[in-house]
Amino acid sequence: MVAFSTNQVSLSALGRFTDVVRLRTGETLIIRFVTLGDGDALQSYFRSLSPRSRYNRLMGAASELSPLELDKTLRVGENSRFAVIAEMKVDGMSTVVGEARYSYDATSRGGEFGLSIGDAWQGRGIGSTMLANLECRSAALGAVRAVGETFRNNEQMIGLARKSGYDFMPAPYDWRQVRLEKVLQRGHADLRCESSKHAAIIDQLTLTALSVA
Repeated sequence: MVAFSTNQVSLSALGRFTDVVRLRTGETLIIRFVTLGDGDALQSYFRSLSPRSRYNRLMGAASELSPLELDKTLRVGENSRFAVIAEMKVDGMSTVVGEARYSYDATSRGGEFGLSIGDAWQGRGIGSTMLANLECRSAALGAVRAVGETFRNNEQMIGLARKSGYDFMPAPYDWRQVRLEKVLQRGHADLRCESSKHAAIIDQLTLTALSVA
């Protein structure tokens, strides 16, 4: 049984904050909040990643999300932590091609994030699209900067962050990692996402205590 506390947005509202984006390839990408029913799909996605991609995303050797991490991922909105998945239609079926988690700290007004793109789906602009979407979602919550950390030898993430205008600095706790940081400008043309509505109406949503078997 998974219990959700009263500070979590009602799951019935999550579908309102789905973004449908056209990639530079002409393909359609759907970015939406994770729901309780996505546990198996998320684990299948992580198992499908190459060992290197999994290592870079999970910051260590693992074949999938641990039960604790999976549980935290599925608890969208709890403690200002959120998770989204990116999907594309493949032979008429929705397929997870990327995932991301982000959080908001009201004290520092920082939005921390981490993301991955499936190995078979890289090179289509999905990474830059998802990163811009995360920036938008963080800005909608009130963040004034986006922050992430990655391994210094994670060339894909380093390249993506550089193209997206991030600054680089040493990570405070691990010399193997580098810290990525970017100032967010609320209302910037690139910061458009359906979840910007989330910031305006979040206080009006009914916050419900849910217990789902």
